[in-house]
Amino acid sequence: MKNIFTLLTVLFFISTSHSQENTSIETDLQENTSTEPEFKFDSETIDYGKIPRNSDGKRVFKFTNIGKSPLIISDVKASCGCTIPKKPTEPIMPGEEGNIEVSYNTSIPGGFIKRITISSNAKENRKIIRIKGLIVEEESKETELTKEKEILEKEVEKY
Repeated sequence: MKNIFTLLTVLFFISTSHSQENTSIETDLQENTSTEPEFKFDSETIDYGKIPRNSDGKRVFKFTNIGKSPLIISDVKASCGCTIPKKPTEPIMPGEEGNIEVSYNTSIPGGFIKRITISSNAKENRKIIRIKGLIVEEESKETELTKEKEILEKEVEKY
């Protein structure tokens, strides 16, 4: 009797684990056959690096619609007024590339990290991309020459 009970218990666990594996495979197949549009960005963060104050603040996020239906971007919003994003006006067809242009106000010195939120009909209907960088004061030629002169004068005083 113990052997029969043990055998039934083992068979129960085997059948349960096998049905879970099939469910996982079915889920993967359903995800792969989804007809929703989907973003694939070249990069989800653009690093401006260290740039001079009042320099060109325009950058472009490039992406591809890797889904199976047209991607429609309904809205693009920045986390503050110093960043102005521009969305595509036409749907992005499957396999095609699109751009989201971003302009940052580089007249504000200091470091920055800003979020841009994209609303669309994609599989992930809210997508966040980011920009970051450091705006520095650009030294004038006169300031640079004055500093060089001071350094040379100090060197001459040593001798």
